[in-house]
Amino acid sequence: MNADDLSISRNIFPDLQKVLTQYPLVALTGPRQSGKTTLLKTMLPEFRYVSLEDKDNRAFALEDTRGFFKAYDHQVILDEVQRAPEVFSYLQGVVDSSRVMGRYILSGSQNFDLMANITQSLAGRISIFKLFPFDFIEMQQAGLLSEDLSQVMTRGFYPAIYDRSIEPDRYYADYVTTYVERDLTQLVNVQNKRSFKNFIRLCAARAGQLINYNSLARDAGISHTTASNWLSILETSYITYMLEPNHKNYSKRVIKSPKLYFYDTGLLCHLLNIRKGKLTPQHPQWGHIFENMIVGELVKQNYHFSKLRDYKFWRDTNGNEVDLLYQQNESQIVYEIKSSQTIQSKTIQQLLKYASLSTDKIAAKNLIYSGEDAYVRSKVDITPWQQVK
Repeated sequence: MNADDLSISRNIFPDLQKVLTQYPLVALTGPRQSGKTTLLKTMLPEFRYVSLEDKDNRAFALEDTRGFFKAYDHQVILDEVQRAPEVFSYLQGVVDSSRVMGRYILSGSQNFDLMANITQSLAGRISIFKLFPFDFIEMQQAGLLSEDLSQVMTRGFYPAIYDRSIEPDRYYADYVTTYVERDLTQLVNVQNKRSFKNFIRLCAARAGQLINYNSLARDAGISHTTASNWLSILETSYITYMLEPNHKNYSKRVIKSPKLYFYDTGLLCHLLNIRKGKLTPQHPQWGHIFENMIVGELVKQNYHFSKLRDYKFWRDTNGNEVDLLYQQNESQIVYEIKSSQTIQSKTIQQLLKYASLSTDKIAAKNLIYSGEDAYVRSKVDITPWQQVK
């Protein structure tokens, strides 16, 4: 089904619309091609759209800033605003001299530069939203979420794949070439693009695993410091995501290394050289990719619905673990993620073991799996992958 024939509403929009009545400035950030410009243009038609990627608009903003903001004084989307960094300090003065809410929406594809300028000039004056590729709920509402789990994971969730019926293999090859290799290497001033591309593929091979900086740096042929810097850039650009461990000392041998995930499994599969139809439950990466998809889905929903959850994982050196948890008041909500279609007793026992070790009350125990039925077993909510929330 082609998304051109559908109205795909983004879950982030109601909260964004509400905040426009509470803040003078709103920023919309997220990975490149996640649908930011489409959302702003189609769902906020009353706002004028100005892209500072356009050299004439950029020249106007830089050479006659006062005249620019006189012409664009209210309900304006400033896209690619990081291309004119001088504008940020002027925006500070504009909003400080007036208490008018919802004056400007800032967006851009270079998130590192955009956020650096926002934090430097506009702290306290702006509300920041993050838009990611489609989440399950958006895709289900549009009739785009396949029942074929392998297809879902390899196709990924970037809107262009659905909007323009682009083959995923072609789309992700272009994405890596035009964005990951070009834009990110400029940010980190990489002299050898081949080394950086190899580094990203090494990260993909570690998706869903504890990150070992020394091992990653050694395999990539770079220093520990360089590996840390490159990972930071990948995370700032919303390519990868670091899931931090929960440090509460339920066991004296708690693991303190973060786990590495990719926001999109389509890109992850491409980097792993897994092409359409080649991912099956027998594939050695099946479990890691499934876990990556579920973690990524919960993170996307967290931002799209402004849930403000601080997700973590927990593991100790004795092999006790839970894949995901978050604090809810004085209690915890915990998740275990299994890629199998049947649930074994030992999987349930992992959640029960954590509950026995935890000094916090466990408000809900969830097990997400690749099967189809939702049910409760030993006070654990068994949830099919499509229903994760």
